[in-house]
Amino acid sequence: MAKSMVRNDEDCADAMQETVLKAFKAISGLKEAAYFKTWLFRILINECNMILRRRDRVIVMSDPPESIQSPSSTAEDMDLRQAISGLEEVSRTIVKLHYYQGLRLQEIAELLELSESAVKTRLHRARKTLYHTLSQPVERKVHE
Repeated sequence: MAKSMVRNDEDCADAMQETVLKAFKAISGLKEAAYFKTWLFRILINECNMILRRRDRVIVMSDPPESIQSPSSTAEDMDLRQAISGLEEVSRTIVKLHYYQGLRLQEIAELLELSESAVKTRLHRARKTLYHTLSQPVERKVHE
């Protein structure tokens, strides 16, 4: 989840480390053990947002090339990842939490502090956008 938000290995590691540290310090404040996963994801998302806010204050001279997640990825997987990364941040987060992390809509709503209907609406719109994006033919160049 952190990698998909900050898109940088070092920032991802920082976010995860800070999440574990903050969770360890605040574990006594967790009222329901059943909500541990949701609570931990909320801390992680907040940490990622803090890193992104700090990053916005830094002026980058040049963007490094996007790295491919795994060399064995199929073209369809890469197209899907690219289409998801093109979604607005909240919709992208909802899609990843629902499909990649397996969270229910109610859990996502609590985690992102949105109503469940807002999460459903954003997920529906994201699906339509992904369908539209992925249904268009893509021209790929083969490097020889």
